[in-house]
Amino acid sequence: RAGAFDLQAGCTSPVYAMAIVEPGIKNGHWKNVLVIGVEVLSRIVNWEDRNTCVLFGDGAGAVVMRAVENGGIIDFDLKSDGTKADYIELPAGLAAMPATEETVRKKLHTVHMKGNEVFKYVVRVIPAFMKSLLERNGMTPADIDWYIFHQANLRIIDAVLDRFGVSKEKAIVNLDKYGNTSAATVFIALDEAVRDGRIKKGDKIMFVSFGSGMTYGGVILEW
Repeated sequence: RAGAFDLQAGCTSPVYAMAIVEPGIKNGHWKNVLVIGVEVLSRIVNWEDRNTCVLFGDGAGAVVMRAVENGGIIDFDLKSDGTKADYIELPAGLAAMPATEETVRKKLHTVHMKGNEVFKYVVRVIPAFMKSLLERNGMTPADIDWYIFHQANLRIIDAVLDRFGVSKEKAIVNLDKYGNTSAATVFIALDEAVRDGRIKKGDKIMFVSFGSGMTYGGVILEW
């Protein structure tokens, strides 16, 4: 009987979803919301392209969002840059390029990614974005106990942390176990860190995701 809808923002989808749901919970319109991030990327990778196929994994993660007396979401911000849409894309399959025998033969229905361009863009844009989100809430990087990034690749996470001046010990990383599971990564990382006791009640967490679109966003919350 519950309402349901899909949200498509690539790897940034869970952050977008949390940001969209939060006002509805805050004003009392929604009581309990199940937010699910799931990907079956094995269906859409080109298994002959080692620049992409070795990076991705299938996975799912979920959170239940509800109103709380203490803690919860402090703030969020969402951004996009359509001029970089071709950095990560599935070129064919929709109205702009309907499926044909030729598009299938050329594997245009699989993930195409300009990895070096993605790296340069994220490392340039994300640290400034994080700084802005913290500053408008009167916070500094030191106020955050844990950073949960989209698990794109370790080089990106390390480079962003270096430029942001934050120790790698404050980042939750599980990329080595599951690969890049796109919309599932941050929820899987959150679940692991809660289960193993790293994240504790009262901890401040910053989620940071980025992906196709290009889209990116962040959520600050108190656990």
